[in-house]
Parts: sequence; structure tokens; C-alpha cells
Amino acid sequence: MTDADHGTGTQQTSGQTTEDLVAEIESLEENLQAARQSITRRFIGQERVVDLTLSTLLCGGHGLLVGLPGLGKTRLVEALSTVMGLKGNRVQFTPDLMPADILGSEVLETAADGSRAFRFLEGPVFCQLLMADEINRASPRTQSALLQAMQEGHVTVAGETRPLEAPFHVLATQNPIEQEGTYPLPEAQLDRFLFQIDVPYPDRDTERAILLATTGVTEDEAKEVFTAADLIAAQRLLRRMPVGESVMEAILDLVRAFRPDEADVSDHVAQTVAWGPGPRAAQALMLAVRARALLEGRLAPTPADVFNMAQPVLSHRMQLNFAARARGESLEALILETAEALLPQGAAA
Repeated sequence: MTDADHGTGTQQTSGQTTEDLVAEIESLEENLQAARQSITRRFIGQERVVDLTLSTLLCGGHGLLVGLPGLGKTRLVEALSTVMGLKGNRVQFTPDLMPADILGSEVLETAADGSRAFRFLEGPVFCQLLMADEINRASPRTQSALLQAMQEGHVTVAGETRPLEAPFHVLATQNPIEQEGTYPLPEAQLDRFLFQIDVPYPDRDTERAILLATTGVTEDEAKEVFTAADLIAAQRLLRRMPVGESVMEAILDLVRAFRPDEADVSDHVAQTVAWGPGPRAAQALMLAVRARALLEGRLAPTPADVFNMAQPVLSHRMQLNFAARARGESLEALILETAEALLPQGAAA
């Protein structure tokens, strides 16, 4: 790595040497491999899904798991909570769920001496890893209750701001097909999710392994590898990783290529995209490429990482226009086509 490529977006603590940073990254990579192995005892196969959920936590963000029922999304989040040493809660979202059911509420209590006082009862959001199951089944009013928590790390109830325990992450699930009795997430809330993680059907060999592992008398259990303090330290380390100028330019090129009002955007994008990703998408890619490099035991990301992380970062942050949807075009194909044109070195890696 040349001097010109080294250190963009890097924050090193005073007195820390490059050798110290390398040693920390190598140590973290060993723990991440152990975490992977522990998760796959409960969530078999689907390495891409496991890596993206781990990356979500490493980046300090939130993830939206999209897949049909029965594909193990709940099982994955439960295993992740155990492996990462996080206090987890699960909320089943339904149309009658109210904001207070998530955030908590104040109740009036009468003491033995007859005096009365309000006491706050914490809701399930007061945890470190919240699983929001079928988030699109709740009303927009309830969905919005998570916005402040996801973005600010605190909630406001009865005029009082209450901080959430660090680290705080939301992993929400969503059924991509069933639309009856659902409320599509607004763009503002979708943008708060670092990744959209698509959970596909397992291949035949993986499904065979699932049958053997889950229909016997006993099942393998996930084991704790990290603690909450370890995860916070890993998140800080990730932000100190160097990002080369070529990777920075690749991120900017890719994000700006999907904004239809840009002067140099391609005709295909201009005629296909209704609205494109904002600066938060570029921020997410900067973190995502570092996380992928960490998981692969590398000291810095490459343009191949930008190509690899484009789909989960961008697919929920842009929308096709009506004409494109009528033609049967898809966001996935557009992102892949554009990324291949802009990042041929990444596609070839």
C-alpha cells in the first residue's frame, strides 16, 4: 500500500503505532472466526447472511432481514445475541402494537404511606440487541417509535430522555411477499438500516445438514465469544482501519451513479431510478467495506469490497420509477450492472 493509498478516514489514538493497529486487527480476526463457527452451530450454512449480520454489529448499525417465514431469521438473531454476549429482547410486531409496548410507560403507584408517585416501566427496547419480528406488520405510529432509538441511542417518554444501553442494535425481519395487513416501512426508517440482508432458501446440501442437526434428540448450542465491551472495542477499531483513496473514490462513484439528477448519470439510470441513495449510503459503504476486510483477515479494504457490499447497502435506499417497474426491471440487476461497469476490478476479484 502506497502513502497515497494509506490512511484516508483513519483515526489512530495518540501514541499508537501501525504495528499496534495490525496486532489488534489480527487478534480481532481470530475472535470473529470463532464467532462465525459458534453462530453456524445454530444457523447452518448461509455464510453470506452470517457475515452481513456480523458486519452490522461491527459497524454499530442496524439490519433488516428480508426472507420468507421458516428460513431461520429468528434463530440467527438468537444465536448472534448469545455469541456476542448481548442482552437481547424480541418483539412480535402486530397491527395493534402501540409505541408504549416498545418504549415503556409510566405507571402511578401508591406507597404504603398513601403517597403516590409515577414509576417508569422499561419496554423491550431497553436492551442491547432488539429483534423486531415482522416489523412491517405494525402501524406507522409504532414503527416510528423505533426511529429515535435507532438513530440517537435514546428514547423520550413523558418528556424525559432515557438513554439506551450501549451497544444498541436492531435486527428487524420482514416478509417480502405477504402484503395483506402490513404497512410498508417509510423511506426515512429504511435509511436507518445499515444493510438489507436478503435470506434466501438454503441449497440442497445445507438443507440436508439442517435436517440432521435439528430433528434429533439434542442440538448444538451457540457459545459466547464476545462481550458487550469487546464489541464496542471492535467497533472503535473498525473506524481506525485505513481506507485507500481508490476505495473512497469507488464509493463516491457508485453512490452518485444512482442519483437521477446528477449531470453525468447514465441515461439508463436517469430513465429508471425515481430517487437515489443519499450521503448516509456512502457512510454505510465506508463502514461496510472495513467490516468485510476484517472478516476476511485483511488490514484494509479494496474496491472488491465496495462491489461486494453494494447490494445490501443500496437496495433499500433507492427506488425504481413506475415505468421501470412496469417494464419488469429490478433494483438488484441495476445495482449489479452499474457496479460491474464502474468497478471492473471489483467484479473480477
